[in-house]
Amino acid sequence: MKQPGFFDVEERLARLSGLGDQLEAFSRTVDFEAFRPDLDKALAYSDGSKGGRPPFDPVLMFKILVIQTLNNLSDERTEYLINDRLSFMRFLGLGLSDRVPDAKTVWLFRERLTQVEGSKNPWL
Repeated sequence: MKQPGFFDVEERLARLSGLGDQLEAFSRTVDFEAFRPDLDKALAYSDGSKGGRPPFDPVLMFKILVIQTLNNLSDERTEYLINDRLSFMRFLGLGLSDRVPDAKTVWLFRERLTQVEGSKNPWL
């Protein structure tokens, strides 16, 4: 196995694009940032003044739920595949050195969305 080069990841991503990466096309079609106000309102994260590790970006976590649904994945398998697949990382906006949410974090995020009060929960 040869030493990875500086542009190897970019070349691999370009090849995936050429082969028709469906997640890349999906990302161009859907404006996931449009969900941010509703996610922020539903999750009501604290301002961080009490300390602790800051939460993962809610849009990132929402996109993880999209990946799970499209691929019928468990939380554990989702964690593994995000770490394993460049196409998943690109869809989520993660680099090779970025922290990936673990299975428990994905589960907790989904649970928080299902606990949103109100007669019309858009996340169910």
